[in-house]
Amino acid sequence: MFGILKKNLQGIIRRFTGKAEEPPAGVQKLAESPETSSAVPPPAELKPEVIRKPEPPKREAHPAVTKRPEARIERLAPRPEMPEQPSAAQRPEMRRPAETLRPEREHPAQPTVMPAHPAAEKLSEVQPAEIALPRVERPEPPKRSLLDKVRERIATTTLSKEDFSKLFDEMEMALLESSVALEVVERIRADLERQLVGVPLPRGGLERAVRQALSKSVSGLFVQSPGLLQRILTLAEKKKPVVVLFVGVNGSGKTTTVAKVAKLLKERGKSCVLAAADTFRAAAINQLEEHANRIGVRLVKHDYGADPAAVAFDAIRHAEAKDIDVVLIDTSGRMHNKANLMEEMRKILRVTKPDLKVFVGEATTGNDAVEQARAFNDAVDLDGIVLAKADVDEKGGASISVSFVTGKPILALGTGQGYDDLADFDLGHLLDALGLSQ
Repeated sequence: MFGILKKNLQGIIRRFTGKAEEPPAGVQKLAESPETSSAVPPPAELKPEVIRKPEPPKREAHPAVTKRPEARIERLAPRPEMPEQPSAAQRPEMRRPAETLRPEREHPAQPTVMPAHPAAEKLSEVQPAEIALPRVERPEPPKRSLLDKVRERIATTTLSKEDFSKLFDEMEMALLESSVALEVVERIRADLERQLVGVPLPRGGLERAVRQALSKSVSGLFVQSPGLLQRILTLAEKKKPVVVLFVGVNGSGKTTTVAKVAKLLKERGKSCVLAAADTFRAAAINQLEEHANRIGVRLVKHDYGADPAAVAFDAIRHAEAKDIDVVLIDTSGRMHNKANLMEEMRKILRVTKPDLKVFVGEATTGNDAVEQARAFNDAVDLDGIVLAKADVDEKGGASISVSFVTGKPILALGTGQGYDDLADFDLGHLLDALGLSQ
């Protein structure tokens, strides 16, 4: 599965990363030398010039220091004694004269306003702008040494736009040759350029970085949803009957897919009826009838050339009368560029009002399956996609492109001719098949 695309992608990634991870010529010898981690000797042709510091001038001898005369300390005369102060008991009582007493005020006392201090007046005159704040100097970042720069150059590599273009030109050809849609290729290119260009990548881990970026880009192409069987079972818990309409082109595997779904529903205890609405293709009714007999489910059919919308309508009425859980409608294959056939399909939609509209495409047809799914989605607004014959698809272009182009989820993959060979779409399994799993 996806063998061709996987082989091409792995070869492109290995070839490019092998070239991009080579250290530059100027630092290749340093990378190989065991002494690089401890010290980096300067190149032979660049000999550092020895700079001698000038000798400091000789100091002259100091003249002889003469001794100062010793200071003479003279004794001071004794301080005269202060007269003794009278005690509190000996002090005469001092009284304020009566005439000096202030008369009582007729009005309440007014608050006394003290004059402002001269320093305060000067401070008020200072404007906020004139107050100089202390300047905080930020420490400068440490300078990287030559050894640090060389180590970084050896340990990492950075993809330029020119390098990325060389990588993706080869990858683009591999994707287009594997039938990946052009808009999907452009989306992958934009994703990888955003994740890889101008970003320091570890040398020796470039291949892993490219794989991770490609895996992330491919994962973003898909609309996530429960599988086809799980969606039918969920709807069956809310209403009865659940009507599922299968559409697609001739030979895409619709009839076989209908039989597989019927078998899986019966194993899970759900009753179903098949509607043979393909009244155009020769032996289509007989083929579906043979499947119904083998599985053990009911079939509603008309003659060849009958109105397919009438067959589908009768199958729904039968399910309502017999209390059947699910109705699976097999329609005739029609080309997406035939207006009259597409209009006939719209009539079936108006009559049946299906709960799920499923497009069945052949994975091995690549871009054709993608264009068919786009046309059917524009006509009937699909709910999901089933890719038949995915087990023999070596290119993988349809599996990668169809969900992104239509905006609809892949509900199941046909993995063989047996009734049990219908698997829910698993993104992890697809990435593993492409060699992009983490």
